[in-house]
Amino acid sequence: MIKPALIDLPKICDPRGNLSFIESEGHIPFEVKRCYWIYDVPGGMFREGHAFRCQEEFIVALSGSFDVVLNDGTGENRYHMARSYYGLYVPRMIWRSIDNFSTNSVAMVLSSTAYDPNDYIEDFNEFIKLKNE
Repeated sequence: MIKPALIDLPKICDPRGNLSFIESEGHIPFEVKRCYWIYDVPGGMFREGHAFRCQEEFIVALSGSFDVVLNDGTGENRYHMARSYYGLYVPRMIWRSIDNFSTNSVAMVLSSTAYDPNDYIEDFNEFIKLKNE
C-alpha cells in the first residue's frame, strides 16, 4: 500500500527571492492532469472531508498555513502545511480534510486525474466500508 508522504521540492535561494518548482513524475509520483487551488477560506475554518477512488493528490501551501488531516481507515495523521518548498502526497483511498487555515492562505492541489464527480467518496462510513472490502 502506498502511504502519504511529505516531499521536499527544489528550492533555489536568491537574494531577490526564492524559487521552487514541481515536475510531473520527477518530484511527485504521478503525471499532473489538473491543478486547482483553495483560497479566501476565513481564518480558522475547515473544508469537509472526502476520499477518492482513483485520484492521487499533491498539496502545497503557496501562502499562509493550514493542516491536512489524513485517515487511512485505521488511524489519523495531521500534517501542518506552512512552506511552499514541500508538499504532501496523498494516495488514492485516503480520507482527507483540511482545517486550521490561516488568513490569506492558499492551498494548491495537483491531481492525477481530470475532475470526475463519480470518483469522490463523501461519506466516511462508505469510505470505511470500501476500505474493508
